[in-house]
Amino acid sequence: MENNRQGLIGFPRSVTRVALGLCWLVLPASAHATNNCPWINEATASGLLGGAATGTVTDATAGQPTVCAFVSKIEGRTHTLRIAVELASDAHARLGELAHFCGTDAANLPAIGNEALICAADDRQGGLGERVLGRVRDQVFSVTLSSTQKRDPVLNRAALRARISMAAEQVSSNLF
Repeated sequence: MENNRQGLIGFPRSVTRVALGLCWLVLPASAHATNNCPWINEATASGLLGGAATGTVTDATAGQPTVCAFVSKIEGRTHTLRIAVELASDAHARLGELAHFCGTDAANLPAIGNEALICAADDRQGGLGERVLGRVRDQVFSVTLSSTQKRDPVLNRAALRARISMAAEQVSSNLF
């Protein structure tokens, strides 16, 4: 008898239930943004960058890492989060090679992968940046967070340090 009662828009209740059930199966697959970066998504990157971010992924090629880049443009400044991950037969040695990017400014960053280092990654045009280098087993990663504005009210030096640590923690935990 229940099947003959009317549901939404005059259809029998059983038809309405089936239609609603199908909506729940289809909507989640089509209602979310594409996330091609295996280590962090656009929503998380947007939070770290302080505004809506657009991401791109460049897959690894011979001798090159997989790179995820997220960019947010806010009031004349550009915030960028770049993540590079590569497989290395000797990850410890490869991390040592990359450490020259940090110079003498490098500091140990405990509890982020293995042997993680944090350092400034300022550019020559006056922008601020921070970099984390680390490894998880045979994977070496680099995470760089930067702003094109030296006196950025959102990503100042303290905010960069805090946010790069959060980004590196998420990347390294997703590599395990």
